[in-house]
Amino acid sequence: MERDFSGKISERIRRAQESIRKRVIIAPYTGKIEFIGGCDVAFGEKYAYGVCVVMKEGEVVEEVWVRTPIEFQYIPGFFFLREAKPVLLAWRKLLVKPDVLIIDGHGIAHPEGAGLASHTGVVLGVPVIGCAKNLLVGEYEPPGEERGSWSSVFYKGKKVGEAVRTRDGVKPVFVSPGHRIDFETSRRVVLKTSKYRIPEPLRLADIEAGKKRKIFTS
Repeated sequence: MERDFSGKISERIRRAQESIRKRVIIAPYTGKIEFIGGCDVAFGEKYAYGVCVVMKEGEVVEEVWVRTPIEFQYIPGFFFLREAKPVLLAWRKLLVKPDVLIIDGHGIAHPEGAGLASHTGVVLGVPVIGCAKNLLVGEYEPPGEERGSWSSVFYKGKKVGEAVRTRDGVKPVFVSPGHRIDFETSRRVVLKTSKYRIPEPLRLADIEAGKKRKIFTS
């Protein structure tokens, strides 16, 4: 059964998210980036289906998935409540841990300064990038139409992410560092792995999560 939150319990969740925000580290990644992962989640009526895909030089080296009961209703700004558990469980099944993980969601480009990518990164202690199709907070100038063009996203006077054009003439994606990584490296990783609009590890994870949902709900 999904849990509802209001009043004091909502404040407890907010304080927990504040704790995550205070632990977020935004800093250049100086290690080798060889394995790049992508995690996404699809939701059925009762279950969530989490998938992690790990790639190296454009080839899939591992793919895992999990099915977990949906425990929380959707609360705007607190998406990590619904999605973090299947992502974390799928990650823990991986034999090949990626050097950098891309999450379908936001990092510090979030009303509370810590979205799903930040939550995941802090809990796992690994570099995580948030890559979302839509802007959650902030303002930006449209980047150029060419692949690789980008512009900064600002929220309350602070840079929190970038709008990145991954294909010529296609809508940008919104990239924000989640934890233990910086803006430049986040953008570079997203562009390096994007054959289409969405980074390939994330795109494949999204496709597989949808397939698992369809199999178990048909």
